[in-house]
Amino acid sequence: MRAFVTGVNGYIGAVLAPYLIQRGIRVVGLDTGYYRDGWLYNDNAQFAITPQTINKDVRRLSPADLAGCDAVVHLAELSNDPLGENNPEVTHRINHRGSVSVAEAARAAGIRRFVYTSSCCVYGRGTEEFLDETTTANPQTAYARCKVLVERDVGAMAGRDFCPVFLRNATAYGPSPRMRFDVVINDLCALAWTTKHIAMTSDGSPWRPVVHILDICEAIYRCLVASEEAISGRIFNVGRNSDNFRVREIAELIAEEFPGCKLSSGAASGDNRSYRVNFDRIQRELPGFECHHSARGGIQELRRLFERIQMPADLYQFRAFTRLKQLNYLQATHQIDQEFFWSTW
Repeated sequence: MRAFVTGVNGYIGAVLAPYLIQRGIRVVGLDTGYYRDGWLYNDNAQFAITPQTINKDVRRLSPADLAGCDAVVHLAELSNDPLGENNPEVTHRINHRGSVSVAEAARAAGIRRFVYTSSCCVYGRGTEEFLDETTTANPQTAYARCKVLVERDVGAMAGRDFCPVFLRNATAYGPSPRMRFDVVINDLCALAWTTKHIAMTSDGSPWRPVVHILDICEAIYRCLVASEEAISGRIFNVGRNSDNFRVREIAELIAEEFPGCKLSSGAASGDNRSYRVNFDRIQRELPGFECHHSARGGIQELRRLFERIQMPADLYQFRAFTRLKQLNYLQATHQIDQEFFWSTW
């Protein structure tokens, strides 16, 4: 199999490409290069296994770019809620229309299998009940609304000649050379390492499910090798039931694993995103899939990484590891325009 991976130089993509190649899948990558300034650590796998990569915006992808590929894994979007809310109109043009156009290009190129990385954020504001794939989506942000729209529009394309599958990932964590410090576990671990104090700005009461980056990679791999009957048009929540936490519980776990770390919390915030998610379907119905990583184990893994590279505070705070900071910088320096296309010098 030859898989075309968009966002191959992003947080997940930088780990996914070697993960797939090591399992016998050839990879062609696409990335627009917004985050190329950030590289947290060196890992032999990242150098020994480097996919052919096209530098291109997904909005300009053509069927010809996909020639010879058997599947598309679509990761490339503007990531996370704060970034999406920064410019909701552009977010919709990239994340919704851009993602649908990637699926249309794939189908036009005769590619049958399309793996879309959605998010558990589509559940938005839930109750104390566990939410599953049959629960009506309740998106609270532009980022989440785009995920729902892509699921709707690409899902409508499913048929005898096109096999899309939708992975609603829990909040990712874990090491990647193209690190993100704007996701909860990675961010709080970096705070614990660099300041020895997790000063929460809220009371930490919202629920969040979390999932290790390698378990996301495993889910993608299993969708690439499963029979079409097992995945076509299906939605799978990616994670496991035991890794639903209140944010303050995540902070407490991290404080326990970073010696000398203090923990303080603030008042209840106006952020109403809170959801507990049920992950039974993927464990039961995606052939060969199993989560192998726990939140505590991932926290320990991050602590060991920070120890190994002796991560200083300025590296943690570097703009390229926080999506909104980096894109604001690229716009302020006129490297990308208001539509997030690269500027011509």
